[in-house]
Amino acid sequence: MKIKMAKTAGFCFGVKRAVERVYEQIESGKKIYTFGPIIHNEGVVADLEKKGVKVIEDAESLKAIKEGSVVIRSHGVSKGIYDILTKQELECIDATCPFVKKIHRIVEEESEAGKQIIIIGNDAHPEVEGIKGWCKNTAIVIESVSQAQNLRLPDNQKVCTVSQTTFNYNKFQELVEIIFKKGYDINVVNTICNATEERQTEAAAIAEEVDAMIVIGGTHSSNTRKLFEICREKCENTFYIQTLDDLLGKLPRGVGLVGITAGASTPNNIIEEVQNYVRINF
Repeated sequence: MKIKMAKTAGFCFGVKRAVERVYEQIESGKKIYTFGPIIHNEGVVADLEKKGVKVIEDAESLKAIKEGSVVIRSHGVSKGIYDILTKQELECIDATCPFVKKIHRIVEEESEAGKQIIIIGNDAHPEVEGIKGWCKNTAIVIESVSQAQNLRLPDNQKVCTVSQTTFNYNKFQELVEIIFKKGYDINVVNTICNATEERQTEAAAIAEEVDAMIVIGGTHSSNTRKLFEICREKCENTFYIQTLDDLLGKLPRGVGLVGITAGASTPNNIIEEVQNYVRINF
């Protein structure tokens, strides 16, 4: 069996930076918290918990903390969270991905100018929740074709559309086209990060030529889920796994060429473990 490994698999710049910031803080001996899991990878989060890092799940929990340092994960947070950190006099280590920070600035300025903000993305995702928290008005979140088709705004309403950084690029284009046809005065800013677009393009190309495709990433990882959907469209034998244990007994024997990619929150050691297992056992 031959293996075709994606060059873009594994930690992206923003995730690597956020994880490194947390491990750096551990050495200080202070109480360390992260607002939400630092990344969507249970193994990394569990390792940090063993080292004393605690996860804050919501604003109310943050208000109860009186001392220590809080790391803002790469997904970013709403302006309201920064306000609580200031009020509580907690040290803030801001590891928000620069690409996400850019979206915060855009929606803050554009909503201040009176534009309706439309976010193409998953309304329940922490990145989108954070983006909404920088809008001066109530943002509209669109993820599906039906939502785009059912959008109704005043004819004279100016609109600014942005995207979740990890959204499917082709789907983003499809939804924007539907909104465009409604005739609104619309400014579209493609805020899907370059790393996401490159990863999706490469994964699709590999999936087209292999007999089986393995996508590695956390079960709550939005970008990994989209990689899986893209690969499954090209290759029926596509497997979504979080660790090697999830792959055991699933990969069919006799397959000639296997492709492997991984989401932006997947550590290199897990990717290497899967790659070595396939190489040795098949």
